[in-house]
Amino acid sequence: MKTKSWITSGLLLLVVAIVLAGCGNSKESSTDSATNSKTLTIGNATDIESFDPHNNNNTSSEAVLVNMFDYLVKNDNEQKKVPVLATSWEQVNDTTWRFKLREGVTFHNGDPFTAADVKYTIDRVAKDSALKQNSYFKSIKEVKVVDDYTVDMITDGPDPLLLNRLSKMGAGILPSKYIKEKGIDAFLKSPVGTGPYKFSKWTKDDRVELVKNDKYFGEAPKWDTVVFRSIPEASTRVSELLAGGIDIASGIPSTDVERIQSEEGKQIVKAPIQRVLQLILRETEGTVTADPKVREAIDLAIDKQGIVDSIAGGAGIVTRTSVTPGNFGADPSLYKQTLYDPAKAKQLLQESGHTGAELNMTVSSQYKEYAEVVAAMLNEAGFKANLEVLEPSAFSERYSSKSFKEIFMIGIGNSLFDASNNYNRYLKTEAAGETDYNNPKVEKLLQDALVNMDPASREKQYQEVQQILAEDRPAVYLFQMEGIYGADNRVKFTPRSDEMFYADDITPVNG
Repeated sequence: MKTKSWITSGLLLLVVAIVLAGCGNSKESSTDSATNSKTLTIGNATDIESFDPHNNNNTSSEAVLVNMFDYLVKNDNEQKKVPVLATSWEQVNDTTWRFKLREGVTFHNGDPFTAADVKYTIDRVAKDSALKQNSYFKSIKEVKVVDDYTVDMITDGPDPLLLNRLSKMGAGILPSKYIKEKGIDAFLKSPVGTGPYKFSKWTKDDRVELVKNDKYFGEAPKWDTVVFRSIPEASTRVSELLAGGIDIASGIPSTDVERIQSEEGKQIVKAPIQRVLQLILRETEGTVTADPKVREAIDLAIDKQGIVDSIAGGAGIVTRTSVTPGNFGADPSLYKQTLYDPAKAKQLLQESGHTGAELNMTVSSQYKEYAEVVAAMLNEAGFKANLEVLEPSAFSERYSSKSFKEIFMIGIGNSLFDASNNYNRYLKTEAAGETDYNNPKVEKLLQDALVNMDPASREKQYQEVQQILAEDRPAVYLFQMEGIYGADNRVKFTPRSDEMFYADDITPVNG
């Protein structure tokens, strides 16, 4: 079989990565961490955005904040809803849910948790359109305080997703009295929640340090201190793991798996995650990607299975949908499916009259190797792909401002475990400024599904949406990612599909 040029260049890049893997340096030496049996240290590619659970929009933030801020309900490891600050709930009618709240809970500053905090929290995230989580909660019209430990949530129409919304970032309960007295800026500098771990210190772009909450209402926290370190370079995360500077390293490159496994006292832990690596394509009038033939050519030019096999080391599943199994509304006919026809890609590009057209593609540095191979494939098809690689924090800022050009590459998870989480971005109002996608049939299907309380027909609506989008291609899906983590043998760690790091689910082996 003829060796493709993109594989050759990709493998060369991986060899360089291996050489560099042992050379990274962190802001502090590796002696500060994992040797302390009561300290858990986790290395992530990105830092949190802030301590405002209503104004964050990435998984890395939520994975930290879930240890500080409790939800009314949360997802267990099998994504079933379990009580946290709410002890029970019932649907009174299509637009009203009643929640009984847990008594005897206090915030980290000693303030008691009551229905007033639930009302303040949900009212804030549902009514302030400037907050990044607002779009998930704006269906909530009113929160009524029945008594100190009972609230009614009233939506502006039937909402089949209310419990899903209340078990994700944006529903972290805030201390109303503290914020009203001190102000939100003071809260962000010294945040207070009800969770098992309390804020200690944040050095931006370096680390978040939490300490155990001795007054937590649930089981006693397992760790004295939990540290989340921001280490953008994968090679540095690997080096820190091997040197004992961190207990768990996320986002391990496939090229480092064998190295970690061969090191005494270290292990590799893998699990499928919700995240699908994909290209988002702008359809704004005047852009080359507004042409459907160009979008199809992009799709057909990329050998997704080849990328999984070579760059991801087999840790991925090709897909033509971003709603993977385990999420409501998944379409099995599009899963484990891929299109690859480089000859037809060239033909479509010629027919469109855009041979040699420039494609500006932006990517976070954590996906750089994938983007380089995709760019090589697009160039082989006749495009001129210009790659812009940003540090994760800069990419996040650009993402929030919707200021990408023709293409950006991103791994998108599913915190709602529902097709709406992935496809509401193609509602006309949500797509404005990002893809500018506008299909009236998709718009109606998505709007109807948002208020459809019948699961069977709602599932069919989302499956129809996926079939249409597979043809329209506002996104080109590459593959469902597999989480690859490096871990020290002193901890017992089972990755979650939602990529959360609940510190008390991570157990010290000898503690």
